[in-house]
Amino acid sequence: MSSATLTKEAEIAFEKGKVAYAPASSPIYVQGRRDFFKYRDLGVTTASGGAVRAQVTIGTQGLTRPTGWHYHICEGQFVYMVKGWVELEFEDGRTIQVKEGDSLYIPGNTKHNETRAADNLEILEISIPADMGTKACDAPAGWPNV
Repeated sequence: MSSATLTKEAEIAFEKGKVAYAPASSPIYVQGRRDFFKYRDLGVTTASGGAVRAQVTIGTQGLTRPTGWHYHICEGQFVYMVKGWVELEFEDGRTIQVKEGDSLYIPGNTKHNETRAADNLEILEISIPADMGTKACDAPAGWPNV
């Protein structure tokens, strides 16, 4: 997601090089990678000039389908599970279920697949840089294609 996808309201609320305050009482939602999640922008992308993105990902129906194997073009992605859980498969053969209170750092270009999630989840997600590309890829050897 780049700052170009921000709503006009978000552009007014957040300014480059300024403190970004995102009160819970007036959330600003933006389009994100998955149509079954809602994404709350925290203003960090604009304030940092695109160096960092921070958003809250909210789900109300779990994953409607696995995301499929993919990787992100970025330096890294950090997630903190505020509520619920999500299960991910990684190219090194591990499956990790990130639960409420857990955190996870995924280095850029690491192949993974989100397979299951709680019906109601909330994740704080931070990426460097803000404009994190997503590329679909084949399942690693030994994993079934999803």
